[in-house]
Amino acid sequence: TPRSPGDPEDPGDPGARADLLTRRAEALAAAAPAVRAVRDTAEHLKLADDRLAEAVWRAGFPRADAARAAVLTPDARTALRRRVEDHDRRRAAVDALLADPDLHPPAGETVDDPAPDPALTGAELRASEARWRAAAAAADTARARVTDIEALSRAVATGVRELAPRREESRRLTLLAGLTAGTAGENAYRMRLETYVLAARLEQVAAVAGARLDRMTAGRYLLEHTDIRSGRGRSGLGLHVVDGWTGRRRDTATLSGGESFLVSLSLALGLADVVAEEAGGVRLDTLFVDEGFGTLDEQSLDDVLDVLDSLRERNRSVGIVSHVAELRSRVPVQLEITKGRRGSGLRLRGPEPV
Repeated sequence: TPRSPGDPEDPGDPGARADLLTRRAEALAAAAPAVRAVRDTAEHLKLADDRLAEAVWRAGFPRADAARAAVLTPDARTALRRRVEDHDRRRAAVDALLADPDLHPPAGETVDDPAPDPALTGAELRASEARWRAAAAAADTARARVTDIEALSRAVATGVRELAPRREESRRLTLLAGLTAGTAGENAYRMRLETYVLAARLEQVAAVAGARLDRMTAGRYLLEHTDIRSGRGRSGLGLHVVDGWTGRRRDTATLSGGESFLVSLSLALGLADVVAEEAGGVRLDTLFVDEGFGTLDEQSLDDVLDVLDSLRERNRSVGIVSHVAELRSRVPVQLEITKGRRGSGLRLRGPEPV
């Protein structure tokens, strides 16, 4: 889970933090085969479910549970078999009784009971035989279907048991991916991993830039990094301006044009300092500031120029691109652009730069 800077388990050192993030990225890459295996297993399980559904449909049942409910127990099958055998014995006994000559009266004699109709009795016998054959065929079909369903049930149970650890692994990987993407419920800030890294760097820049802004505004404003999420958006890259006069925090969107210029300039200088420190002491010796001075009042302009002069004291070159007339009297060395009939030209004013 991404941790905000200052967390007790945060390495603190940028190099160690980068190693930690690299190991987490490698763990995610190593988990990719397991995710693919989970997806393949899910496809196999779906295929097995489709085969089971087709077999149940072909057997004439609406669902698998209905087919299982139709399975006869061994005792029920034995009872049906005994009923069929008992029917066969009774039929043989009836046939033997009908064949007994003693049942037929002597020639010329009559009996009170009407004589049976052989045609009707034969038709009933044939109908009974047909019903018996249909019942026997249905029993054979049911036994075959029961055998198939039991085999499919065993296969499905085996697949579910084999899939259980992969499902658990998939759940963990899904949770880890959600935390990394900032979509999981446990990630209260909804912060992506890359946003977490940028937030740590922005916090460093804001701390350095705050010192610049404090000087430019005569101690009124400071910069503060915030992780607070606004609305339904993601968090991690927010900035507040702390107003020392009122003691309140202000959103940067509420700043005036001049105040926005001061904040932007302080962030640029802070970023340059942080990059120089991260790059092993490599200095950024030249800085150009384009426009924005026209939005400053006289006091703010003095404070900004004092900060820029402090940069020149460290053997840095600072260039100002501006149309503000007052800067002509404040900047000792100027490169003026002149317009003429044959095009624009350059003119150096003031002493030569050291």
